Amino acid sequence: MLMNLITTGIIAGAVSAKLAYLDPGSGSYLIQILIAALLGSAFVVKSFWNQIKNFFTGLFGGKKEESKDEQLK
Repeated sequence: MLMNLITTGIIAGAVSAKLAYLDPGSGSYLIQILIAALLGSAFVVKSFWNQIKNFFTGLFGGKKEESKDEQLK
């Protein structure tokens, strides 16, 4: 897969005349994809926020809260 991408990149770079056509709908479609990706990732983060927070708290040794019984001792 990586080799195919490298080969395609080399061939595309070697061609002197690059003839391509992008109609106005292509730009609009790319903007829609970008917005959808941003909103989708925001939804995923919001949905799993507690799990993400707990993961990083455990990873970096977050401050443990003492219970009231332990504070009175």
